[in-house]
Amino acid sequence: MSNLLYLYGLIPSHESTTTPLPSLKGFDGDGVIYPLRIGDVTAFVSELDADSYSEETISDKINNDMEWLQEKAFHHHETVQQLAQLYTIVPLKFCTLYKNPDSLITTVENHKEKLHESFQLLEGNEEWNLKIYCNDEQLKKKVSESNATIEAKRQEISQLPPGRQFFEKKKIDELINQELENEKNLFCEEIHGKLKKISLFGSIKKNWSKDVTGRKEKMAWNSVFLLPSANVEEFIEEIKLDEETYGLNGWDFEVSGPWPPYHFSSFTS
Repeated sequence: MSNLLYLYGLIPSHESTTTPLPSLKGFDGDGVIYPLRIGDVTAFVSELDADSYSEETISDKINNDMEWLQEKAFHHHETVQQLAQLYTIVPLKFCTLYKNPDSLITTVENHKEKLHESFQLLEGNEEWNLKIYCNDEQLKKKVSESNATIEAKRQEISQLPPGRQFFEKKKIDELINQELENEKNLFCEEIHGKLKKISLFGSIKKNWSKDVTGRKEKMAWNSVFLLPSANVEEFIEEIKLDEETYGLNGWDFEVSGPWPPYHFSSFTS
């Protein structure tokens, strides 16, 4: 049985001729990563023993061996990150495997148009991430004291008979929480829209829980941007300015990049 191919990413072949691939360990820790040229597209792959890395074996490892999963996921991430610093790359997701070179070649040939569109989009551009965190208690106090909707509700309640006031005041906390979420969303949408103007694309992602982030503050916004390399400095400076302006009000900005362009490239495996 022939070895499997583990695919890390795809690049334009002309880049592989001008920038040699550095020595990189393969997925199993023994083999090496090497370029497989498929016309004007080059794949970066490593070989794996078909018995040791069968679909059933990998599925079992992913579901039952957290240490293995963390080690291999880190290897994949770090490898693709290194490649992205050298080439215009369409990165592949963790554990993308092909039975043999012919199956990979056929897939690449069938999706060359989509690949070339991705290469054209990604060349000279970078993926960056922005996460916005919020100190809810600090912002909640500000909302309670200055929100027009809440103040109007308090005025309305003050005109009611004392018995009604008691029950209506209990609803104020619920209203404050609603307005807190509204203000958070409006604030983050404004920041996102401003940054999108200096980006090619901006996409909103799902927020992470505190269990994932390990932070005491709640994540209010999670977004990714595809930036022309020439705009990266402006992008970072804009975020620094926002942090200086709004940090005292309970907002915290976490910018990171450049990342392999997982969110802005396309290849059907």
